Amino acid sequence: MTTAGDAGGTDGAGGADADAAPLTDERVDAIIESLLLVADSPVPAEVFADVLDVPQARAEERLASISRRYDDTGGGMDLRFTGDGWRLFTRTENAPYVERLLLDGTRATLTRAALETLAVIAYRQPVTRTRVAAVRGVNADGVMRTLVARGLITEAGPDPETRGTLYTTTGLFLERLGLDSLEDLPPLAPLLPDEDVIEYIGDNLDDDPRVMRMHARSSSTEENTTEIDVDEH
Repeated sequence: MTTAGDAGGTDGAGGADADAAPLTDERVDAIIESLLLVADSPVPAEVFADVLDVPQARAEERLASISRRYDDTGGGMDLRFTGDGWRLFTRTENAPYVERLLLDGTRATLTRAALETLAVIAYRQPVTRTRVAAVRGVNADGVMRTLVARGLITEAGPDPETRGTLYTTTGLFLERLGLDSLEDLPPLAPLLPDEDVIEYIGDNLDDDPRVMRMHARSSSTEENTTEIDVDEH
């Protein structure tokens, strides 16, 4: 079946992009706003230019235009250049209402995802969002923004290797847990078996009678399922 991307010949996506109409200012602004919402650190204008495939001067002009528009309309977001790049913030005058939502005792209960994320940061800090997501196995951007807004974690500069933003816990985090310092966090090691025990378990797991019975039940189930499928056909 021929797709829209194939219609222009063998060039594929590249040919379609070459024939596409130039992006309007409105479209560029919309894309920039989407990119800002998912960015986990300030984004330089040259990065926007590369993603949008537009000159850097145009990307800078559109970023400045978006920032002015937010200021002129008094919207809830504020787009600022921080020195390393552009980033969205909540508007300063709205801070009391943001704090009321996030810090009100009736709404301050953290979700399980937030607690898991907070635990990863507490025990592995300083740590980047990417590393947190790798440990948890899911994207943690939204949860970490909530933790930052609640004052439980804070930015701690760039990672020297990846340049991603590092995060650490705050004094408020310790205060909420009733701790004087991070050294008072309960150690994880007592909750885990020793390294040699883990290795022994892995080497001998298949010989465990309970595991053997489980495999036997699983095999029996598969055989019965196959027979039923054959009978039905």
